[in-house]
Amino acid sequence: MATQDAAWARLVIADDHPLFRDALKQALRQGSGDEPAAAIGEISEAGSIEAVMEELASHPETDLVLLDLAMPGVRGLSGLMNLRARFPDIPVIVVSASDDPAVVRRCADFGASGFIPKSLQVADLRAAVAAVLAGGEWFPPDIDLAAEDENELAEIARRLSTLTPQQVRVLMMLGEGLLNKQIAYELSVSEATVKAHVSAILQKLGADSRTQAVIMVNRIDALQREPTI
Repeated sequence: MATQDAAWARLVIADDHPLFRDALKQALRQGSGDEPAAAIGEISEAGSIEAVMEELASHPETDLVLLDLAMPGVRGLSGLMNLRARFPDIPVIVVSASDDPAVVRRCADFGASGFIPKSLQVADLRAAVAAVLAGGEWFPPDIDLAAEDENELAEIARRLSTLTPQQVRVLMMLGEGLLNKQIAYELSVSEATVKAHVSAILQKLGADSRTQAVIMVNRIDALQREPTI
């Protein structure tokens, strides 16, 4: 994290609903000097995953991202994976209309530092943000993160969570239909390096082909089917 002084913490709210972004910003701004809101300095907004990436590239000193999984371009859990791969030093709290325990556990698997249901009370919201800004985590207390989801999707998620940040970036680019030489150009590496990453990805996922690996990611995204607010 980039924060040196908690009073100057910089946040990005990533949600495609302007009214919700404004409500979340107001909730974080509320409070007296001894409440978590006092730790918030600048709050920026983004309405798409592309805007989030641009904002973080321009402001690497950002201390926290509040990410909506249903935002355009995010597609679900793969959006969280991609964000964590691109900016591994910036913590992410997922803000979701869903409180499905399986989704919460997958978010934790993929590197989220917290999970906030949109129904959460304002005081708990501020406490969650404060906990993550302090270097900790915050997940709904009634959800057991250690519980095992015994199904095929849970196994795919566990395999995906073993990928390195660079392997995640390569996998996301495979999903966009990029060729090895295009991925090499985007990542400023050699084609041989990309081929090595692809081989490692297939081995870790137990996939027989690039197409099968992409299908596995798409199946994980299907976990996240949020209602509109």
